[in-house]
Amino acid sequence: MNLELLTSEVIKVAKEVGLFIQEEATKFDREKIEHKGLNDLVSYVDKESEKKLIRRLNDLLPEAGVLAEEGTGNSSGQSYQWVIDPLDGTTNFTHGLPVYAISIALKCESEIIIGVVLELNQNECFSAWKGGGAWCNGKSIHVSNVPSLSGALLATGFPYYEFDQLSNYIEIITYFMKNTHGLRRMGSAAVDLCYVACGRFEGFFEYNLKPWDIMAGVLIVKEAGGTVSDFSGNKPDLSGWETLAAGDIHNEMQQVIESYWK
Repeated sequence: MNLELLTSEVIKVAKEVGLFIQEEATKFDREKIEHKGLNDLVSYVDKESEKKLIRRLNDLLPEAGVLAEEGTGNSSGQSYQWVIDPLDGTTNFTHGLPVYAISIALKCESEIIIGVVLELNQNECFSAWKGGGAWCNGKSIHVSNVPSLSGALLATGFPYYEFDQLSNYIEIITYFMKNTHGLRRMGSAAVDLCYVACGRFEGFFEYNLKPWDIMAGVLIVKEAGGTVSDFSGNKPDLSGWETLAAGDIHNEMQQVIESYWK
């Protein structure tokens, strides 16, 4: 399999569906928002985008299964699997905030081999394939080499539910607020990870995410020279429950987080 060529085709698919999303953004009616769960929003744009992505990706690799946020497709039994978030940052989209993206990853068994994230409002397409480096709109990208937290800008997210760990999480956030250049909450984990990959953020941490939120971004960070782990510093299981991604400050971030996380 030519991963570079396949990645270029995935980028084309993402851009095609991205045009649909941006067209819908100009006329979106917030009365059409649905609730999957507490503070967990979905719209017809998510659902239609997912159908379009799966149809086109099936053409590229018919033997691959699909794991997608809105439940379309068959996720079991195949060596290859697409992992798709058709609109990462749905809450931003439905409120008219311009930070949201399409995220597409391809797994082979338990390994991510392709990652594509298209941030629609800046028209930035981040991509990576196994062993091929990381890219943004065709230009090579690399994580920040800022050596310590004191010079770092970090990104995080807030859980929509599962609030049992919230007090510990607030302590982590408080420490980072006092000991870095600041924290940002963009509302799209896929975008956060890509911004780590290109050095805009020195690090990102969040819990209670899902596989489709992180998989493409995880590969892009790794291929950009970064490190991704859980909060204990171990290899992430890619479930999204604990995600820490950073450049040179990874170890320092991880030690701080672990000291508060129970």
